[in-house]
Amino acid sequence: MRTLSDHLSNYAAYHQDGRNIATHFVGIPAIVLAVAILLSRPVFAAVNGVNVTPALILLAAVTVFYLRLDAAFGVVMSALIGLCVWAGGQVAGHSTAAWLAVGIGLFVIGWIIQFVGHYYEGRKPAFVDDLAGLVVGPLFLVAETAFAMGLRARLRDEVVSHSRAMRAALGGKHAAA
Repeated sequence: MRTLSDHLSNYAAYHQDGRNIATHFVGIPAIVLAVAILLSRPVFAAVNGVNVTPALILLAAVTVFYLRLDAAFGVVMSALIGLCVWAGGQVAGHSTAAWLAVGIGLFVIGWIIQFVGHYYEGRKPAFVDDLAGLVVGPLFLVAETAFAMGLRARLRDEVVSHSRAMRAALGGKHAAA
């Protein structure tokens, strides 16, 4: 299994331009919330008053993934995604038209914002080469926030070093950055 540093370094290699990273702080939460909304409507069963939905199952799966990579980041990620699943359940309780409008609208807007960022970057999104990028993206935002707060400096330095080397190997307009 790849380490936290491996995942973040690979993702960071595709995200060096500050404008791209900034767009991700809007686009990724919109996409995560949209997925939670869209996956909260189908209910497989109710267990002790809790609806078991695809969103809840996905939350459980990604929580295991994040916790295996890093306990602290895993707890933060599970709380944030849990909040999205809760909000998704609230939206899913509205009419079908409202549920779809909000879910699909956020999903499309989030991806448009992502692709604008990658236009600035001059690179394709990381998930094109590694599907793990779809679950690493939200974690990258949490890590970037922690790094900006002065937390996890050793991990930050490792990610910066490895991602620059990977970026140089990938080529691109920011390879030397």
